[in-house]
Amino acid sequence: MNLYVLPAGPIQTNAYLLTAPDRGEALLIDAPGGIWAQIEQLLTKDRCALAELWVTHGHWDHTQGAAEVVRETDATVRAHPDDQVLIETPEVMRAFMDRRMTVEPVKVDAWVGQGDEIDVLGCTFEVRHVPGHCPGNIMFYSAAMQGAFVGDALFRGSIGRTDLPGGKFDQLEAAIRRQIYSLPDETKIYPGHGPATTVGAERRTNPYVHD
Repeated sequence: MNLYVLPAGPIQTNAYLLTAPDRGEALLIDAPGGIWAQIEQLLTKDRCALAELWVTHGHWDHTQGAAEVVRETDATVRAHPDDQVLIETPEVMRAFMDRRMTVEPVKVDAWVGQGDEIDVLGCTFEVRHVPGHCPGNIMFYSAAMQGAFVGDALFRGSIGRTDLPGGKFDQLEAAIRRQIYSLPDETKIYPGHGPATTVGAERRTNPYVHD
């Protein structure tokens, strides 16, 4: 399996493209603005068709490119139902978006939640609900990959904002401890912005949530 980290959009949101050339299939996690131009080339190179698009949460910078991706690929979209309003009616985020910006709504094909398991690309991913930055923030954890795609819950040396609508610091702190810090220390954390880190490093040194 190949993993591509693709920062895109106005605030360089990380998209993650996973391809399995032996299967001819691919998975995209989050779809910032303009991401299709980047992944189209990689899908061609790896001879893969995009089968799935997973949305870690409904904030505009993670969904701005989703409608274009779905039009081009007909990928199955999965997300958490607590962010349905944000994903399907993004104009509700207008107050904290650039007025010149447009975000198309996206229809979610399958709602997922805590404890669900999804098999794709020959790998099993566990869904964990990590609210507090956004009501429907979820992470996708693969024990086989020793990796977790956490959206904007946790960053290297930081955490997601809790001052936006639906944000709650106490809820985020508890969710990080319960859902992320319970993973093995060596688990690699792939955040929605910035560089990767590990569970162990954040548990020991994160200034917002640490042992």
